[in-house]
Amino acid sequence: MKTEKQKAAEGLLYDANNDPQLQQEMLETRCLLHEYNLLPPDRGEERDRLIRRIVNMGEGGCIISPFYCDYGYHIHIGKNFFANTNLVILDGADVSIGDNVFIAPNVGIYTAGHPLDVEQRNAGLEYAYPIRIGNNVWIGGNVVILPGVSIGDGAVIGAGSVVTKDIPAHTVVVGNPCREIKKIKNEE
Repeated sequence: MKTEKQKAAEGLLYDANNDPQLQQEMLETRCLLHEYNLLPPDRGEERDRLIRRIVNMGEGGCIISPFYCDYGYHIHIGKNFFANTNLVILDGADVSIGDNVFIAPNVGIYTAGHPLDVEQRNAGLEYAYPIRIGNNVWIGGNVVILPGVSIGDGAVIGAGSVVTKDIPAHTVVVGNPCREIKKIKNEE
């Protein structure tokens, strides 16, 4: 029989609310995040060491507090990453973020979703689908990225957008749901 963690990894419905292992992992992460979010900005080395205990991040990375996630170990970030305040990553599945990605304030990256069926939803079941964000991506303020989405290299996601489907490389997208408004040329 599969564990709830195995079900989540396979994109199946799983129950994180009643699974002691997943609850303990989320509690441990929330405790580390609480400590991280309370560290003063002038304690950069300590903040850097602590955030790297929570997520896997390349050199030159910076996440401004507050930051929230479920587990942390599903989050893989490249080098030269910057995230402004109030980044929320619900990482029931892998979140892969490339190099040179910039994220504005109040962005939500959600691998988690809930079934439409009321009984399943009320039973606490959920699913998690991986999210991939390529290299050199810029994500504007108040953007929401939904489960299973891939964002191509060099894409720009306009402020307030809701990303419901894959975004091609080197495009500007905006809106709810977001739509492509233009291709980005090398000269831009």
